[in-house]
Amino acid sequence: MSGFLTNLYKYVSALAIIFKYFCTKISTMSFQKLKPEIKAILESENLSVDHRLSQVCEVLKENIPYYDWVGFYFKNGDKDELKLRSFAGEPTDHTIIPFGKGICGQVAVSNKNFVVPDVKAQTNYIACSINVKAEIVVPLFLNGENIGQIDIDSHTPDPFSKEDENFLQWVNERVAKVLS
Repeated sequence: MSGFLTNLYKYVSALAIIFKYFCTKISTMSFQKLKPEIKAILESENLSVDHRLSQVCEVLKENIPYYDWVGFYFKNGDKDELKLRSFAGEPTDHTIIPFGKGICGQVAVSNKNFVVPDVKAQTNYIACSINVKAEIVVPLFLNGENIGQIDIDSHTPDPFSKEDENFLQWVNERVAKVLS
């Protein structure tokens, strides 16, 4: 029986590696195809900024298979907290997040991307859903100031790559132009 379990473990591990490889390849191709659509949405001046942000969230959630929840949080006035502005996915109770709390709150303080391959391994994590396995948060800067972030939750363990970070930074740069 132990030989069977060892072989099963090796097989599952190999499948996980193959899955991650294909996710990276698919997402890289998808990112390039999505850029013109994201750019067009954000340049649609006939739509409100909130509507454009919501559309960006929807496009990302619907086109990247492991983006199960996509949202934009922004600094809430003069308060040291983030406020959810637009999202696509299941509703969340976490519409206000204090700076320093959870992954989003930590990014608000650190000003750095935060990729979490396994949310269960994080001690300072705010659970939005029992289905979330991984998260990526990328800060959004306007004139050098961190004014918000894009937050992606995934039901897939460890799906995010450097390509995701680069693409989300690109999205945030385009969003900043709309907000300036």
